[in-house]
Amino acid sequence: MNVVILAGGLGTRLAEETVVKPKPMVEIGGRPILWHIFKHYSHFGFNDFAVALGYKGEQIKDWAVNYRVRTSDVTLSFKTGRMEVCRGRPEPWTVHLCDTGSQTNTGGRIRRLAPILKKKPFMLTYGDGVCSIDLKKLLAYHKSKHALATITAVRPPSRFGGLVLHNDRVVQFSEKPQIGEGWINGGYMVLEASVLDRIEGDDTNFERDVLEDLARRGKLAAFRHDGFWQCMDTMRDVRLLEGLWESGAAPWKIW
Repeated sequence: MNVVILAGGLGTRLAEETVVKPKPMVEIGGRPILWHIFKHYSHFGFNDFAVALGYKGEQIKDWAVNYRVRTSDVTLSFKTGRMEVCRGRPEPWTVHLCDTGSQTNTGGRIRRLAPILKKKPFMLTYGDGVCSIDLKKLLAYHKSKHALATITAVRPPSRFGGLVLHNDRVVQFSEKPQIGEGWINGGYMVLEASVLDRIEGDDTNFERDVLEDLARRGKLAAFRHDGFWQCMDTMRDVRLLEGLWESGAAPWKIW
């Protein structure tokens, strides 16, 4: 099953970083967040990736092309020009890096990957978020619901501490909890191949034009994930994820 990763947006809310690199190349623990996403899917046996490139997509290509060399020992013959990768564990990934245009909307990016997807069900997520979801359970849930698409519903982390009050006393205090005020689309989706037929062209917004329509028709399922989830929209988010990684207890590091 292919895993589609949307990696072509401008990332304007993270302009401190994205002025010089695409958002999926922003590093957490010295590795692009795209690497963290790859590792998560790979842990559950999903190793075929189709990355929808756009803004500064050549940097993602450069990283992927040079990944094996940069993570291994290398022997070079300056006489013959031959290079041998000597050590390092190769990743089991197959990665399709596809230029889907600088101005293409999310639906259009997915539709442009149709030749790779070959009319088969596929997974889909965004190239700027990590979580602790069990992807095997997500897939099994999708199959059990007979829906055209399943999204992972998450409750976003609060920026502030949460209080439970009784009269004038605090009976529960939680430092920056997952809030329970509402569920949002956290990415990590499973889609049937026929969903591609609902995307009209490059200008189609996948979330507004496709997912909303599926919801109205009762064909969109939600897999509730109560565990860790975090997007990377601002420098505050980058610092949070970096701190979790440096602590040695990053909740999304399940591999």
